[in-house]
Amino acid sequence: MFHLLLAARSGPARLLALPAYLPGLEELWSPWALLLLFIWLGLQVALYLLPARKVAEGLELKDKSRLRYPINGFQALVLTALLMGLGVSVGLPLGALPGMLLPLAFATTLTSFIFSLLLYAKALVAPASALAPGGNSGNSMYDFFLGRELNPRLGSFDFKYFCELRPGLIGWVCINLALLMQEAELRGSPSLAMWLVNGFQLLYVGDALWYEESVLTTMDIIHDGFGFMLVFGDLAWVPFTYSLQAQFLLYHPQPLGLPMALLICLLKAIGYYIFRGANSQKNTFRKNPSDPSVAGLETIPTATGRQLLVSGWWGMVRHPNYLGDLIMALAWSLPCGLSHLLPYFYVLYFTALLVHREARDEQQCLQKYGRAWQEYCKRVPYRIIPYVY
Repeated sequence: MFHLLLAARSGPARLLALPAYLPGLEELWSPWALLLLFIWLGLQVALYLLPARKVAEGLELKDKSRLRYPINGFQALVLTALLMGLGVSVGLPLGALPGMLLPLAFATTLTSFIFSLLLYAKALVAPASALAPGGNSGNSMYDFFLGRELNPRLGSFDFKYFCELRPGLIGWVCINLALLMQEAELRGSPSLAMWLVNGFQLLYVGDALWYEESVLTTMDIIHDGFGFMLVFGDLAWVPFTYSLQAQFLLYHPQPLGLPMALLICLLKAIGYYIFRGANSQKNTFRKNPSDPSVAGLETIPTATGRQLLVSGWWGMVRHPNYLGDLIMALAWSLPCGLSHLLPYFYVLYFTALLVHREARDEQQCLQKYGRAWQEYCKRVPYRIIPYVY
């Protein structure tokens, strides 16, 4: 993460080269950055605690109970945007944020370590029914990384659910906006490439928060414990590395003509159409298999009583949502041109992440559905990319 932050602002902006210099502690540590981080987290906690438009139940746990979750992430995004707009109108120097990214990343990393240690200590006294399947190997380093407790809570406040979509994702959008404003100050107006990156990634974050309830059936929530992997990933990795394209464009402006911009927009639209169509079809089928939009889809019955979709989006590849995600990732990077590999780091990283996640998902589905999953794999041989993988 720090390598990417340093590379983006360096002249060569080389992904595979060592940074020209290593920052000293005086560049990394700032009490103001730590204060800003705590204000940000406090704001998002306050927005999380506001009355929700809906309260959803999660999947059944080991003890047969179901946790309840407030669905107000999109509300938090809108209120944050309004507060940011109000702040800028009265002189909030949002354009100064890009200069604080290094100390902010350092403060967030330090906070993530301390928070993960507290979560590990909390899990030591948690009942066995509250523990995650994979984070209790007996190896303290491994368990610290993966997380021992599945759903650590303080009262009704769910730490993992809060961190999954709130401070990091919304923070990513705010960093992008600050980079856009800084570019406008430096060059008179934001570039077309910067507008595209901001718009594409705002759509992605807005979509995730609008369909917040769907996160309750993801691997992060139902299987993975809440340890350093997710704490650091949610709070630090997402905002400071997912904003890499906007960081790159601030220091390395790229010319982008309207015809190419329209082609990139078309690619983004195709990716989003696949991503949203696949996820919506899956979520609708899980909620109500008799819904007219999914009632005619072909399915395979399983021993658990559930049905596996074998037509529609899920008859094309086993993970069509991942395919849409990868196409959108490419569309985010293309406005940065083809002269540097650095803006394409997200595409490379996300491909590796999704291939690894897909392999884990395949293993779990085979254990859960047995022969029905084997039959599904015969019917749908391609995992993510049709006729390729």
